[in-house]
Amino acid sequence: MSTNLSSWIAGTEGSPGDERWDALLDQLDVERLSDLFLERLLRIEDYATSALPVSEIRRTASRSFDALLRSLRHDADARAMEEVRLRQAMDVGVSRARAGIPIESLMTAIRLDFSILWAELTRLAADDDAALLVRHTETVWHVVDSYASQTQATYVAERQRMLSEASSIRQGYVAAIFGQDRPGPEMLAHIAAEIGVPQDGPLGVAVALREDAPALRVAVALAARAGGHVLTHPVADGLIAFWPVDGEHGSAATETTECLRGSRCGLVERTAGLASLTVAARFARELAAVMEDADVGALTLERSWTRIARKRLAEAGMSVASDVEEALDRCGRVERERLVATVTTYLATGSVAESTRRLFCHRNTLMNRLGRFTELTGIDVTVPNQAARLVVAWS
Repeated sequence: MSTNLSSWIAGTEGSPGDERWDALLDQLDVERLSDLFLERLLRIEDYATSALPVSEIRRTASRSFDALLRSLRHDADARAMEEVRLRQAMDVGVSRARAGIPIESLMTAIRLDFSILWAELTRLAADDDAALLVRHTETVWHVVDSYASQTQATYVAERQRMLSEASSIRQGYVAAIFGQDRPGPEMLAHIAAEIGVPQDGPLGVAVALREDAPALRVAVALAARAGGHVLTHPVADGLIAFWPVDGEHGSAATETTECLRGSRCGLVERTAGLASLTVAARFARELAAVMEDADVGALTLERSWTRIARKRLAEAGMSVASDVEEALDRCGRVERERLVATVTTYLATGSVAESTRRLFCHRNTLMNRLGRFTELTGIDVTVPNQAARLVVAWS
């Protein structure tokens, strides 16, 4: 947000009608605004014929209107809302650039925000709100215009990034790292010099698959904007990103890792140089492949080793705990549910006291259930190497 915009919004604080203005904003429904936006946007040919799913357009529209409405409140934190709008602008700018939407159509779409917001405000306003609307007209325009400028800048930067990826020799070197013919030490040294990473220095690598790939691209753009040196390699069903790491608190490399840690991807936070990058990327891809809908943020080995173990055992045709399931099938439904709840809680906590607290039962009750589980299955979950089989099977 420019200094002028911050001053303008600050200048409206404490003026008559603040409560009424906020009340009008409260009446605006983000879902209705998004519906109106979609209806008009899809009349623009570049959007109507683009590969962008309608669900993606609706998602960004809803978030954009939410950010704009929060920015327009008389008590909005101008600096905090500038950051919120910037992140949303980066989301929209990156995704529209990647979808091939012309910048003219993008800017037309963003300016729809103002006309739709203003039309809805005037529809909801009473006759005696006329002066209030006049007083806030320029504020609304400035907020929307600053968001448009942020989006435009992000779009232009991302288009430049795309051109660089498509045409530069550097991208060819990146592709060579992941090619079928693995480069030897001399070639790796040459590649390292060309792409600007140390040959034997530690690297982080992230892989996002399918619908998670666009969000990883946005995270890469955010990291690059903050000074991170992130290289990407598109694959048929996703995206590989890698970057130098240094372990220094507050460094651009550390901030890059932190930024990408928030994306839904498989993440190897440290691998030993370019020679090991392909193997690390393959494992990051394996982590991404076991990601579930409920997962938030990156999957690391520490977070999901049990899923990897279960997957690899299943691929080898080895059932981890089919005998346990068969033994539990001999129980009644209620007993089975209690036994499974008791065992999973104990495995999660490793503590009898904490388990009894979470399950709201007496210590003797819990120990009796664990004993009954051992009697049925032959597995004593208080013994670590026996419990490990269940940790993997029930992960």
